[in-house]
Amino acid sequence: MGLLVLGRLYYTGQMANIFDYLLWRGDLTFENSPFNPVDNIVFSQLSYLPLDGIVPGLDDEDNGITVEQAAEIFAGKMANNALQSPVLFRDDPAFLKTLGQTNRFKNCLLHSYVNHVDTVQEKQFSALCVNSGASTFITFRGTDASVVGWKEDFNMSFSTVVPAQLEAVSYLEKIAKKTNDPLLTCGHSKGGNLAIYAASSCTKKTRQRIAGVYSNDAPGFHRQFIESDGFHEVRGRIQSFVPGSSVVGLLFEHGSDYTVIKSSQTGIFQHDLYSWEITHNDIIRLDHVDRGSKFIDKTLREWIDGLDSEHRRQFSDTLFGILGNAQIKSFLELGADWMPAAVRMIQSLGNIDRTTGKNIRKMLRALFKAAKNNIDSLLPKNNQKRRYKKISRISVENRKKT
Repeated sequence: MGLLVLGRLYYTGQMANIFDYLLWRGDLTFENSPFNPVDNIVFSQLSYLPLDGIVPGLDDEDNGITVEQAAEIFAGKMANNALQSPVLFRDDPAFLKTLGQTNRFKNCLLHSYVNHVDTVQEKQFSALCVNSGASTFITFRGTDASVVGWKEDFNMSFSTVVPAQLEAVSYLEKIAKKTNDPLLTCGHSKGGNLAIYAASSCTKKTRQRIAGVYSNDAPGFHRQFIESDGFHEVRGRIQSFVPGSSVVGLLFEHGSDYTVIKSSQTGIFQHDLYSWEITHNDIIRLDHVDRGSKFIDKTLREWIDGLDSEHRRQFSDTLFGILGNAQIKSFLELGADWMPAAVRMIQSLGNIDRTTGKNIRKMLRALFKAAKNNIDSLLPKNNQKRRYKKISRISVENRKKT
């Protein structure tokens, strides 16, 4: 069963998502119904909208524009192909349009938008502030389609801090000076990592004003950060959410509990916030992640732990060096017109020196070995027992033969 609104089918059964939430609860202001975990998902998805030239920047004196105004300007720019950055998710335009029509969100003020991509620093950072009237929500964007953004994500495997994390702290401090409101940070994927990092690494004065930290399927940190005083101070205010088949959200160390939520997608596609299932004012929760998620988590942990920092760096530099040599700046280039890019990538493989190639093959063999070692995570417990019994029986028979 579904309801057709604005040309889109809204599910009224178990497969409801944030579009349905806007339909069900959009008439209730934050005064009528307090902030809830679904609002966090809404704000986190909002951070992905390319609002360059629409929302005032961090250093602008303008107090901001309403969501309703931003939606109207965005629609006009999109119709005239005048957006400064590409739309990352197919449903984003409809999402912003619907957001601007709800009583709950249309009067929220948007301000302090930033979108920085620096190939030299290997940094991709974007953030946005949403003022609901009583609180200021700082929402950090996750990784976009740029190769630089993905390179920075890989750099997290061997660097204790990356440029986007440092800018997130600076951004939070500047917002703290611009407003006296209670502060909440949120984000999806790398954005969730930035939300936690900024809240933990800001000054103590700013940290005391943070009312909540929301992380949605975000990678974790190095143990050094998890053991820091700042993280311990905000840990009780962190709410982390991961889908049942989470991959990204289980990477590295987290140091806090997480809530598993239901998704209408499967596998890695559960990373998409539009697939997360909700009730009228909450998410649908599961007891634990699935076997596939556990398998990938154990495999990647074993593989990464088996590589020293230099080998992790070499793997990252080589992989993205291939993309750079192929003149690929965005993964959007690997879409419909993927053939020329693929040819350039294959050609660039010939530029890898023998020693580097040997090390890369060695690291890939280690990955396959880690997968083999953790394959039992994919099997139901009953199958595991049968497998162990079979192995034990074969072992006994072999000993009798000898």
